[in-house]
Amino acid sequence: MTLKPTCGKLNFVFEHHSFPVSKGKRHRTNILFLAKHQMKKNIVSQTDSKITRRNLIGATLGVWISLSSPISLAALIEDDTPKGKAGSRAMTDKSPRIVNIYNFIRNSDSRISDSEDILFDSTKHQIELLLANHLPATFALQYDALINPRYQKLLKDNLTEEYEIGAWWEIPQPLVENAGMKWRGRFPWDWQANIGFSPGYTPEERRKLVDVYMEDFKSIFGKHPATVGSWYIDEVTLAYMAEKYGVVASCNCKDQIGTDGYTLWGGYWNQAYYPSRLNAYMPAQTERGQIDIPIFRMLGSDPIYQYIEGTGGSTQGVITLETIYAPGGRSPDWVRWFFGQMIHEPCLAFAYAQAGQENSFGWQSMSEGLEFQIPYISGLAKSGDVQVETLEQSGRWFRKNFRLTPATAVTALEDWQHKGRRSVWYESRFYRINLFWDGKDFYVRDLHMFNENLESPVHTRPLTTTYLECRTLPVMDGNLWSASDSSANMAGVRLVQIDSLGNILPINVSGNPIVTERKPRDLKVRFDVGVSDTFEVACAEEKVTYSLKAPADIKWAMEMSWDPSKQTGIQSVEKKTIRYINSGVEYALNLVSGTCSRSHADANSILFTPERGELAMRTICGISNNR
Repeated sequence: MTLKPTCGKLNFVFEHHSFPVSKGKRHRTNILFLAKHQMKKNIVSQTDSKITRRNLIGATLGVWISLSSPISLAALIEDDTPKGKAGSRAMTDKSPRIVNIYNFIRNSDSRISDSEDILFDSTKHQIELLLANHLPATFALQYDALINPRYQKLLKDNLTEEYEIGAWWEIPQPLVENAGMKWRGRFPWDWQANIGFSPGYTPEERRKLVDVYMEDFKSIFGKHPATVGSWYIDEVTLAYMAEKYGVVASCNCKDQIGTDGYTLWGGYWNQAYYPSRLNAYMPAQTERGQIDIPIFRMLGSDPIYQYIEGTGGSTQGVITLETIYAPGGRSPDWVRWFFGQMIHEPCLAFAYAQAGQENSFGWQSMSEGLEFQIPYISGLAKSGDVQVETLEQSGRWFRKNFRLTPATAVTALEDWQHKGRRSVWYESRFYRINLFWDGKDFYVRDLHMFNENLESPVHTRPLTTTYLECRTLPVMDGNLWSASDSSANMAGVRLVQIDSLGNILPINVSGNPIVTERKPRDLKVRFDVGVSDTFEVACAEEKVTYSLKAPADIKWAMEMSWDPSKQTGIQSVEKKTIRYINSGVEYALNLVSGTCSRSHADANSILFTPERGELAMRTICGISNNR
């Protein structure tokens, strides 16, 4: 790593060099049981923001869940087409807004009595609703459902060529036994990560599981599935599926902390990315280092509020398009808001959302949300606001247009809670950053870097814990580095002023942000601060630049701060370098111009001082093994 001063700029250069890794906590919650599932409607409240998907499945199918404080929300052929140019996108009048309706199918669920009939009924109703609204969708089969003649007949008799039948990659008992292995689970389908997910098996066992599934799928449907999804699939499995069976796309769970015992944190926030050959959660930086299967992020996270669910804690609640959550996909007002932001705000290469629902929740729980969402999405498709596609179609489009992971954005400039909060996510194959406004307070809420050489802890050996953790490389983590359930003084990097006595004072926001797409890969965010000054953040694929248009006598800086009780991995602060150790590797934030220093005697803040009105980060990094 070298330091290259640039006139008028403070460049932060992220650096590390090569490695291994390691790593959870199960999330449980109390739910008020009110009545049996035979009653007509189930109401799910997110007011206890610790409700998990797993607990809700058990609760919504056996009971009603109390809405303890109702929330009113205002507001076909082989892919032989050559890939596009590196980082390019199809240049149209407007970047596509893509929606996948994705319903995955389990055969049974031990938490539910009469589960086989309840789950089958869910899928049957989903098909009827989609056919009535003429919308394409993907139905993904877990192996136990794949080998059930009842599902085979349902899908063959009802789905037309507009629909895709794909694979859902959780590992049930019949798949393990048909691959010649001993079942270690408690139930025929066991959700614990080392049983129900592919990382729980050795690389050789993972390939055997794939071979059995693919052979049986082809014997039933006449071809191999083109796509495969799961909450998480390891890179060994994905590469094998792509190279031997021609799988063209995958999907994995949204970013979350501890929900259902799974943590995926710091990754490509939304849209899709090409994963590293060493780490399926990590976006790759090079063609040589990537698996050529785009992974689309599932569930449609709230770009403002999902991130701060369970701040500073070990688990998060859920605010997504899933149709059993309110706020979220069960609320028509929230759904309208979500798609409004997706359609009308800047997104760079493309915008993306995944709708649909797993069948384990049962039709009674999901029907209200789906019966609003599906006709609503149909209307958006008819008006040309969104493109509804199967996951296979989106995967082939992505592969045709992008040789490398493109730069994308998720922009939300209206707050459905009317609290003056706004959020802009920018992500490239090198890093992700979140710009956040909370009334008059602006700060960089999140900054994580990516490196394809960060090997997954399950790359060569099986997962042995019942929970799963996947992480990238944090420079700032506004959730995990804040006090638990903090509503003020969130960790972040803030714009500040230094007065004549050396005091560090906040610079308040005084105008609404304006977000513009400068180039296919660049996003500019501009807003007024103070009395008449203007602050600008320019996000490029390999660099972030900050500038303040203000009188020459205004001495400004950016201050990074966090809760002193939190572990950040920061090892030292030198004149031009902040050194970190996380995930078993060393990496650094290096300043190309300007300086960094402890801003107070306390150990929990760092001051970045600009040169000639600008700060800039260069976001390409390397790693070195700390073991």
